[in-house]
Amino acid sequence: MENNNKNTVKAVNRNVRSSPRKINILLKNIRGKKADIAIRDLSFASKRIAFEIKKTLQSAIANAENNNQYDIDKLYVKEAYVGKSLVLKRFRPRAKGRASPIKKPYSNLTIILSENIYQKKELHGTKS
Repeated sequence: MENNNKNTVKAVNRNVRSSPRKINILLKNIRGKKADIAIRDLSFASKRIAFEIKKTLQSAIANAENNNQYDIDKLYVKEAYVGKSLVLKRFRPRAKGRASPIKKPYSNLTIILSENIYQKKELHGTKS
């Protein structure tokens, strides 16, 4: 992790009500993509947690634009990772007086954006 790099911006969303496994599926899809394309992909994702990830990504873009005066067209997702947070432990009554545990995990979501210094040629779609 290079957080002290001069052209990176970070946004952290703590205590997101979902497990890290479920969030990481969506984060894999946006790593390395341009910021606007990542927002588009999250807008059409069918998972419930995509809204929270999109909100964190938009916060990182706002940080880049307002705090660091970066060009939002050159931003891309440099890192996107998730870590475990607290776990609520609950119990569900079962047959014969028994109980089974239920774990309600929370996650910490971090998105780091970086500005492309050199504008590389990117293919957005096929033109025929």
